[in-house]
Amino acid sequence: MVCKPVDLSAATWRKSSHSNTSGGDCLEVADGHPGIVPVRDSKRPAGPALVITASAWTPFVESVKTA
Repeated sequence: MVCKPVDLSAATWRKSSHSNTSGGDCLEVADGHPGIVPVRDSKRPAGPALVITASAWTPFVESVKTA
């Protein structure tokens, strides 16, 4: 598998509905990227983003829900 850099400089990020408003666990995702789901920590917007394949996103979310 070859990992290619993804340009997220123009990404529009939205906070997860499961993130709280008191500065706690804040996760943001960027929509509109076919085949991938970029994820980042909203407390570190200039920090790195984790890029998950779309096919792995649903199982990832389901496993987090059950944790």
